[in-house]
Amino acid sequence: MFDLLKRYWKVLNSPSVHFSLAFLTLGGFVAGVIFWGGFNTALEATNTEKFCISCHEMRDNVFAELKSTIHYSNRSGVRATCPDCHVPHEWTDKIARKMQASKEVWGKIFGTISTRDKFVEKRLELAQHEWARLKANNSLECRNCHSAESMDITRQSPRAVEAHEKFLFTGEKTCIDCHKGIAHHLPDMSGVPEWQ
Repeated sequence: MFDLLKRYWKVLNSPSVHFSLAFLTLGGFVAGVIFWGGFNTALEATNTEKFCISCHEMRDNVFAELKSTIHYSNRSGVRATCPDCHVPHEWTDKIARKMQASKEVWGKIFGTISTRDKFVEKRLELAQHEWARLKANNSLECRNCHSAESMDITRQSPRAVEAHEKFLFTGEKTCIDCHKGIAHHLPDMSGVPEWQ
């Protein structure tokens, strides 16, 4: 056993062309920590409301709309920010969403929604993409704050109680099926299937 450890130690201490394997391993570890720290810092910096509204397209359109909703200002003082609703909280889901959102950078570069008119023209398409994403993940971001288990349906309207019991609690529908336009104005919904 001692001979085996001695051989491993010799391999770790023997030089490559200029540096020992131990130095290269330690250097790789330190570089990895620095890279990971930088990556995580950048990830968190791009996961703030300040970052989201740094683009005038977001600040002047959807953020202005959010300000007039209960998700922005309410009696409890709890406020949802852009990432709360548009970026999953779990790390792997967050990375997947960030990769998906990278195509939005192309939209910024090419001015896809750089004016209010362009934004309004593409609004339904943008909303449908977001609704489909939320539908596919069972409204994960909604459920980070709103859970069926913690709902006090005795304090809801009869219509809400009926809908939640029939659709949400049974799993037949998810939050976004009924709560489109909860934090932003709806686009022109004419021609959208199943819209009432």
